[in-house]
Amino acid sequence: MVNQNPEQRARDRIDRQLEQAGWVVQGKNAIDFSAGRGIAVREYQTDVGPADYVLFVDKVAVGVIEAKPEDWGHKITTVELQSQAYAAANLKWVNKGGPLPYVYESTGVITRFTNGQDPSPRSREVFNFHRPDSLYRTIRKTVHVVQYKPMIQKVNAYR
Repeated sequence: MVNQNPEQRARDRIDRQLEQAGWVVQGKNAIDFSAGRGIAVREYQTDVGPADYVLFVDKVAVGVIEAKPEDWGHKITTVELQSQAYAAANLKWVNKGGPLPYVYESTGVITRFTNGQDPSPRSREVFNFHRPDSLYRTIRKTVHVVQYKPMIQKVNAYR
């Protein structure tokens, strides 16, 4: 952690928190979907630029995380539009069939979460990142079948 800028330190904290929640954190050039059910890929390429993290459950993209330095804590909600843009963007090598439903903004100290499947999506502070199994169960329970049927079929194909 020596000679790291504030955003790099935040990403180190986020990496640890993701791992504690059961995610396997990988770089964009070394993606191995067989490493676990939940894969968090750093700097995943989208058509609006690289997302800090894209979350995959059973090889299906389900969410994004926008990382910011700790001093952004009091204003982390100002990047929600940026996070939403990554969630709606086209992902390289992925046909996702709609915006990714789960969006996080995090400093590694403060983390906010938006469930795009809620009738009125809004961000709220959470204590931890959700576990991959939790996001999978939420997808299975709350997806609108017509909109997310391709996502459910992909997830079920790998079970």
